[in-house]
Amino acid sequence: MIIHLITIGNKMPRWVQEGYQEYAKRLPTECSLNLIEIAPGHRGKSADIKRTLKDEGERMLKAIPKGCRVVALDVLGKPWSTEQLSSQLGQWMNEGADIALLVGGPEGLAEACQQHADSHWSLSKLTLPHPLVRVIVSEQIYRAWSLLRNHPYHRA
Repeated sequence: MIIHLITIGNKMPRWVQEGYQEYAKRLPTECSLNLIEIAPGHRGKSADIKRTLKDEGERMLKAIPKGCRVVALDVLGKPWSTEQLSSQLGQWMNEGADIALLVGGPEGLAEACQQHADSHWSLSKLTLPHPLVRVIVSEQIYRAWSLLRNHPYHRA
């Protein structure tokens, strides 16, 4: 199974790239993590944010590989504990389909992405900076996998 982390934003600081890679490289091929970056649209004083968000959403939807189960990361989604995420990961792995996790930009996810999603996952009630979400998601996926495989990483 491949988990495609599809995010708005590129040119991330080195600490974000290194943090994401640290956990992505730990995952085995049975549950690999693949980052797909979507270039952000124009933002500035005269930017049409609604149009920018719509354009980003269209490009994000086109980037979803065929046959993926789509999960939108959204503050209004369902919060999962580590154990619940591990259980969900186990279900996904048993189903055999790849997963696409959608992470929006500064204004969140486009409505089209929200509607296209099979489910919605909330990392927190807090609004998190989208670069940090990459690191959190990769660590939590690794933690959930380690729990499934009785790996000593998860000790809670």
